[in-house]
Amino acid sequence: MEHQQTTLEEIDRRLTIKEIISDLIEDGRVDKKIADDFLIPVRSSGLEIHPLVIISQQEWPDLLNPKKKLTLERLTEWLANRSSMNYFRIDPLKVDVTSVTNVMSSAYATRHKILPIKVTENTVTIATAEPFVRSWEKELQHTSGLKIERVISNPVDISRFLNEFYSVSHSIRTATSENTDDIPGVTNFEQLIELGNSGRLDTNDQSVVHIVDWLLQFAFDQRASDIHLEPRREMSNIRFRIDGMMHTVYEMPTAVMTVVIARVKVLGRMDVVEKRRPQDGRIKSKTPDGDEIELRLSTMPTAFGEKMVMRIFSPDVLVKDFSGLGFSEKDATDWTSMISQPHGIVLVTGPTGSGKTTTLYSTLKQLAQPDVNVCTVEDPIEMVLPEFNQMQVQHNIGVDFAAGIRTLLRQDPDIIMVGEIRDKETAEMATQAALTGHLVLSTLHTNDASAAIPRLREIGIPAYLINATVIGIMAQRLVRTLCPACKEPTEVDEDLWKTLTHPWKVSGKGTFYKPVGCDECRNTGFVGRIGIYEMMILDRELRNHINSETDSKTIRTEAVKQGMTKMRISGARKVALGMTTIEEVLKVVPPDDED
Repeated sequence: MEHQQTTLEEIDRRLTIKEIISDLIEDGRVDKKIADDFLIPVRSSGLEIHPLVIISQQEWPDLLNPKKKLTLERLTEWLANRSSMNYFRIDPLKVDVTSVTNVMSSAYATRHKILPIKVTENTVTIATAEPFVRSWEKELQHTSGLKIERVISNPVDISRFLNEFYSVSHSIRTATSENTDDIPGVTNFEQLIELGNSGRLDTNDQSVVHIVDWLLQFAFDQRASDIHLEPRREMSNIRFRIDGMMHTVYEMPTAVMTVVIARVKVLGRMDVVEKRRPQDGRIKSKTPDGDEIELRLSTMPTAFGEKMVMRIFSPDVLVKDFSGLGFSEKDATDWTSMISQPHGIVLVTGPTGSGKTTTLYSTLKQLAQPDVNVCTVEDPIEMVLPEFNQMQVQHNIGVDFAAGIRTLLRQDPDIIMVGEIRDKETAEMATQAALTGHLVLSTLHTNDASAAIPRLREIGIPAYLINATVIGIMAQRLVRTLCPACKEPTEVDEDLWKTLTHPWKVSGKGTFYKPVGCDECRNTGFVGRIGIYEMMILDRELRNHINSETDSKTIRTEAVKQGMTKMRISGARKVALGMTTIEEVLKVVPPDDED
């Protein structure tokens, strides 16, 4: 824009479709003939739509990169460069909502279509989609006493987050004023119980309802797997776990946090008054797209009040084929051979959060055909699915895993899934089920596949019964996957590669990548996670080595001879395929006795 420098000093003017298209043609981003044929849509709704939004809806190819279209984000970035301003993609996880909403009123921000996104001691960063509208700048600088820094952001994001930030901020202020009058400091359990019984808290208050609705929707949008509500002395934290990493997303007064947790407990049919003991609950919700979401609730009394964790289970994580879980061709073949047996025990091992539930549910979903009766006993039921007959452990009335299996055996099952084998009685019932012609799938907490055999012996299952019933064992972990939008090729670190693959000689050939960080991945370099696996099939040769004295190292050595791929090697192959990094794999794989 040759006229850019002068126009910035002129009176405010808003962007027009004609001006933007003209500049796009001038910059060689749009074909002139296509642009000339473009008919400006008639906006009968009366709503003012930003020109960038209208142009992005045409899905024109970007002439500088014909394989990509001129999306709204690409157009926004182009506008920032064209206007000699910084481009900023708004990440709600990194915005201190309380601080930014104190800079200006919602009405002021809405009138000028601007959004504060960062506040420091001396400056405030304002996002706008109109580079040549500046009349608000002097006024805001005068009223706030802060230096103004302007950036260009997506107009849809500005509109969306303007509404979200101010609306949740208003709800929290309203909840604070309505629910914390004359309430003593919430610092110990006695005061918390008194607070719950005081009658001041109204979990159906509209502001509280809005805060909870916003919280759940925000978590769904950000792909969070867990929501943590953590009370502190004065200001409490809301944190999300995304791709295995924790992110602080909001702070609110502890008294308001207490009301929010009470509201969630009501939705989960939990005892709102009882805060001295842990409780479990469940919520089934829907996203705006109509997808059903399960939330498993867990509370725990802490020094500053009741902490709550909501684990989010989305049906989307249940994949249709094993390659979606991260299985290699050999992994998929081995796993299919295990679960195709008419009877026996198949175990999945790994620590909490390693993806065992996703693997088992995805497997059961494939096995649950109309001619098969699939029953589960879980503690608690992770996801309620219509394909299975699911039973929940209830210790308070004497229904534990062993009692659950005993009941299921009278329900004419073909396949039984036991949430976890924890004790001798459960292990004996699982063994009995396998011996009487049922396929049993379950989990066990061990570091690797070979350690499951000594663990079963420690629980009290003799070696001969292990040999007679256990078909195979799979150990697994989750590693973060590199962001496809910003990962870059890199040279392999030979020392790290040897650390990962020792003592096996695995070729370091392949294209190795490193994380860089971009807006798509919140500058982490990673998006999503994938599994790495270790499949140990108990064939005849391996069973010959299992006795009352065999240790896990002996079993592992023999399993590798029989063709088992170590978890480290599974991870190394995903590194060589450019899916993750050596460092990520080394973070999660267990140490190896042979290192």
